[in-house]
Amino acid sequence: MPVPIVIADAQFLIRRGLRDVLNTHKDFEVVREVSDESELFDAVKETQAEVVVLDYDQPGHFTADTVEKLKSEFPFTGVMVISSDMKESNIYKVVENGINSFITKQCDDKEIIDAVYATSKKEKFFCHKILEVILQKSFGQEEEACEPIPLSPREIEIVQHIASGRIAKEIASDLHLSTHTIYTHRKNIMKKLDLSSPVELVMYAINKGIVDPKMTD
Repeated sequence: MPVPIVIADAQFLIRRGLRDVLNTHKDFEVVREVSDESELFDAVKETQAEVVVLDYDQPGHFTADTVEKLKSEFPFTGVMVISSDMKESNIYKVVENGINSFITKQCDDKEIIDAVYATSKKEKFFCHKILEVILQKSFGQEEEACEPIPLSPREIEIVQHIASGRIAKEIASDLHLSTHTIYTHRKNIMKKLDLSSPVELVMYAINKGIVDPKMTD
């Protein structure tokens, strides 16, 4: 069955454009379009939507707090943000509230589709512009430890792919592995490093020199 999707945006043309892009794929079905927060919560409840595509930067319609409420009330619904807001504090807030994906309205149809696929699988997807903003956030400048990185060469390779914004299916194809194997590696990596999110994993990789920030350009 196709993934049921709710599009939440105050602008009619944006909603219609997204609907046209998503409905060209048999794996997706836009089940509702909404223009404000109250409509959004009713739509998700009534349609059992698995993915919400949302622009939170629309005062009077949707805000960053909308994301927090949505994740609280519907924790198993994937949330994909598509917005032109580049204010760092807002981006940090919605990322920390548990969104799955964040792309800008300048992204092309391929990135939109990739982000929806990732969100439907509860994976993370950030376009390059958003990933750059996330990487700028300081988690504290600790002195470099002399301890070796506790990852195997294969695990380091997978981390590098994750940092470049690739999803599990793409990584599996590049490395000639199954998607299940990539999920297993990623789970083991997160456990080894005691990390809880892909964003923390990318920050760890940057700080340890596993990847160059320019990889996200």
